[in-house]
This record gives sequence, structure tokens and C-alpha cells, in this order.
Amino acid sequence: MSYHEAVLLKESVDALNIKEDGVYVDVTFGGGGHSREILKRLGKGGKLFAFDQDEDAVQNKIEDDRFVLIEENFRFISRYLKFYGVQKVDGILADLGVSSHQFNQAERGFSIRYDADLDMRMSQSAKVNARQVVNEYSEQELADVLYLYGELRSSKAMAKEIVQLRNEREIKTSFELKKTLAKFLPKTRENKVLAQVFQAIRIEVNQELEVLKDFLSQVPGLLNPDGRLCVISYHSLEDRLVKRFIRSGLFTSEEPEKDFFGNSSVPLKKVGGLIVPDSREVQNNNRARSAKLRIATLV
Repeated sequence: MSYHEAVLLKESVDALNIKEDGVYVDVTFGGGGHSREILKRLGKGGKLFAFDQDEDAVQNKIEDDRFVLIEENFRFISRYLKFYGVQKVDGILADLGVSSHQFNQAERGFSIRYDADLDMRMSQSAKVNARQVVNEYSEQELADVLYLYGELRSSKAMAKEIVQLRNEREIKTSFELKKTLAKFLPKTRENKVLAQVFQAIRIEVNQELEVLKDFLSQVPGLLNPDGRLCVISYHSLEDRLVKRFIRSGLFTSEEPEKDFFGNSSVPLKKVGGLIVPDSREVQNNNRARSAKLRIATLV
């Protein structure tokens, strides 16, 4: 699709183990690729709910009586499903990547390829944008964002450089930010380091890791006993959270608490092993190269 090519499409929808009359949720609708594949496998009695907070995604809405698009952040999944009278579902799919459309819309400010206003908001109604993060956060706050979300070793020096320049003039565009950080961008690694910087700021703007935690915490209470959770992540920060939550029900490296008999109350159990795109998919869609699919069901 020109809007966004769904990654690991067959693998992720296969993993949902779809029942014809089941209820499913695609929490990252985007271009609708995963949703359309789910609908193909549902019968007349099935139902699919989808979430997307990006106003642009509405243009991809599917005209089908079995389909409902909820224009909201998926961190509110339980609240909105209850609004539609849904207490339990048979499967939940999350593709956590930024859509091709968002990267290719220069004015959105997601891509390092375009000189655009620093924005990076997934929802245009969000209050905080990238320009505010870059120009209003303290030096320590900026350093923390770059280190925690971009895993950049030079985070403190980068933050200091940003603050020094913005004291002279506001940093308004992506290329101005790139110029500010020029000394930290060796030619051989320029795009990689810039991508890490942009990733860090984008995660902060959209509170992506907090959203993911909120979402995952609600999943065990939403799934039917044999229901499935399928999550596609694209960087180690997301994947680490998903992996830990499936393994322990926690978001830290701590072990889950055990009862008197030594049994731990872990809500989910993994199904199969890690799934990644094959070489053919990566060749056809370069953005699939870092995708990781993890699958879980209720214990």
C-alpha cells in the first residue's frame, strides 16, 4: 500500500489463530493492511475494532459492518472497548512502527531526510511537539531523553551543544538540529546517529514507552482464555518491554513474586519463538529489517 506496507502480515495474522465469529483488535490501524487481512478471515458474526490516533489514518477506514475504527490512542483500549460493550476479545495485534506515510510526510518532521518543522506528533492534537522538547527541556532532561530513548553515549555532550545554540536562537527545523549536532555525526555513521536522535525525541513527544506499558498492562484482563496477543516491535526498547512482560508480567528485569508453593503469577505465556521477516520481505520493504514479532496467550 502507498500509505504503509504491513510488516509480517501473514505471520502476525496467522498467530492470532482467528475464529470466524471472534472479536479482534488492531490497535495500530495505520494503512489498514493487518485489519483487512483479519477481516478476510472473519465470518459474518466476527468483529474487528481498530485504534489510531493519527487523523491521516482515517482516510483508510474500511467500509464493513464488522469493522469499527476508534480514533484514539490505544493506551485507552479497555475504556473504549467497554464503551462498545466489549469486555473480552479473542486476539489483539499491535504493530508499533511509525507508518511509511508518517515518515514520508515531510511536514510531520519524523524523517531525517527532510528539512521540516520539528513536530513528530503521532496525533496533531497532542500538546507537546519536538520543537518544545528541543528548545524548552533543561540540559539534564534532554540528556536523559537522548540516553534513555536513543541509547546515545554522547547524550550529555549533545544536550549541552543544543542548549548552547538555542540560547542564541531557537532551533526550529530538523536540518537546524542536524547542523547543531554536526560534530557528533561522523560521515560513516551520520544517518544511524541522527536516526537515534530523532527516535529519542519522537518517543518522548509521544510517550511511546509509557503508552506501551499502559496497553500491555490491560491485555491480560481483555483476552479470552485462548486469546492471542501479537506485538511487532522495531527497536530494542520496545522489544525488551514486550519480552519482559510476556515472561514475568513486569517491565523490569526483576523476577515475578512467587506464592508459598513457589509458583509465580505470570498472566501471559509465550507462544512459539521470536519471528522476524525473511530476506525477501526485507528486500521488498527495507523498513521491515528490524521488525520482531512476539506472540503470547493467557496462562
